[in-house]
Amino acid sequence: MKRSKAYRAAAEKIEDGKLYTPVEAVRLAKETATTTYDATIEVALRLGVDPRKADQLVRGTVNLPNGTGKTARVLVIANGDKAEAARAAGADFVGSDDMIEKIAGGWTDFDAVVATPDLMGKVGRLGKVLGPRGLMPNPKTGTVTMDTAKAVTEIKGGKIEFRVDKHSNLHFIIGKASFDEAKLVENYGAAMDEILRLKPSASKGRFVTKATVATTMGPGIPVDPSRVSSLVENAAE
Repeated sequence: MKRSKAYRAAAEKIEDGKLYTPVEAVRLAKETATTTYDATIEVALRLGVDPRKADQLVRGTVNLPNGTGKTARVLVIANGDKAEAARAAGADFVGSDDMIEKIAGGWTDFDAVVATPDLMGKVGRLGKVLGPRGLMPNPKTGTVTMDTAKAVTEIKGGKIEFRVDKHSNLHFIIGKASFDEAKLVENYGAAMDEILRLKPSASKGRFVTKATVATTMGPGIPVDPSRVSSLVENAAE
């Protein structure tokens, strides 16, 4: 694939064979952003797990202390007072059978889905639409709940969800290129702390085997996956 001149110039700033600290990687990602808009900064991990085994799945959520820089569009599937609570909390779309029918027709113009437990029997039938996009509500991520207002508030406030894929890769965002360096590092640290906490007992050896930081359309910057602690303190160095 032919790369743009900006991409090639950015890639030249990355030293071959070097593993950057998270602080260095974030700094370099901001410097090498190749887009004219405010690029998203993403992290990609390779985990030492076998996702084909149920006891080695890694999935969870984390509230980024400095948000994502993007206001998520939240759909809530609920009835009655739970639907009203979601609207009051700022949900972008609220409904029940009407929304389920719309999604079944292929509509996915939203970033997160919250549903009350009583409607999951119907929502479960949307697996072919929501599943591949990672949008299926799940009790483990707090998106199947009777407290719809809390779920909406958390998602709007910077809560992200992560899940290892079938190739043992895991992706998440830590903010925008316009964020202060320290805020990006703090977000990275918060996400990594939670992912490390969720290491399956069945996973032997090194858990995080590879880590990369990159901006939207930018080159990947290899990160030392063992460098997580004291990130915020080091950000000013």
